[in-house]
Amino acid sequence: MMTKIRVGVVGTNFISDWMVEGAGRDERFVAAAVCSRREETGWEFARKHAIPRVFTSLDEMVADEGIDAVYIASPNYAHASQAITCMNAGKHVLCEKPMASNAAEARLMIEAARRNDVVLMEAMIPTLSPNFQVIADNLHRVGRIRRYFASYCQYSSRYDALKRGQVANAFKPELSNGAVMDIGVYCLYPMVTLFGRPDSVMASTMLLPTGADGQGTVIGRYDGFDAVIMYSKIADSMLPTEIQGEAGTLTIDRINNPRRVTFKPHDKSLPVEDLTADAPESEYYYEMREFIDLIQSGRRESRFNTHTNSLSTLEVIDEIRRQGGITYPADKV
Repeated sequence: MMTKIRVGVVGTNFISDWMVEGAGRDERFVAAAVCSRREETGWEFARKHAIPRVFTSLDEMVADEGIDAVYIASPNYAHASQAITCMNAGKHVLCEKPMASNAAEARLMIEAARRNDVVLMEAMIPTLSPNFQVIADNLHRVGRIRRYFASYCQYSSRYDALKRGQVANAFKPELSNGAVMDIGVYCLYPMVTLFGRPDSVMASTMLLPTGADGQGTVIGRYDGFDAVIMYSKIADSMLPTEIQGEAGTLTIDRINNPRRVTFKPHDKSLPVEDLTADAPESEYYYEMREFIDLIQSGRRESRFNTHTNSLSTLEVIDEIRRQGGITYPADKV
């Protein structure tokens, strides 16, 4: 069993910064290389994190025997092609959310993982946090579920730039970007993980001049209950997430990174319980810990971030985009 996992990093944005810093808390993690389109940018990132090697070619990096796994944090449209390249070279892959541009690409990625007998895990952080385990362990306490409500609305500074005529990557559909892919997925993935894929979906989307979505509202229908989801990059909200049942309600402070979980029984004579787990580390630590555990144990799928959950979430997003008229060039491939 490998005691150290040597990881190559694709992409040098702030997410990669946070991941390397958080993952570095796990002594098994080694940031072995970085791949960037521009060598100068690559070395800037490498010096910041004491990474010894820089590549400008993904093919060259995955051919290196000193790399065991690859973390992909490139734009969404590149996830599938880059992940498949890595897996075909025998490398394990931790791929940023959303795992692909659409469900068709996700199926190709899953096939590549199974064909090459490597780990493929979506880097969906909330479902790997200690407090998500708390949610799963206490879900039965709400009794018969009647509603899942999740809200993640965060006004983007890039939206101000868009209103001035400057189009940032976050609002470019050619990169498979937009509100549902960027932050709506944080509401959808936990829903699918806890309850499976909904029987039906009804979506309302607000499109921006670029063709990307700025916000959306989704109602998913399950047997006996609804899932109501709100997400936005053009407005803020401080609403928590709730799982409402006939016996009580679980409340989660932030669905994108659960830090506090409480249970309020239906019986008003009983107190509200704080169920919050101790989670002193960065959310990226728990993500990398799960990924390395999979590699070292020989397991190929995460307990929560399974292939099925990643695929089902993208199938739901595909339907949301279909109803909202959101199209990506990747859909035609």
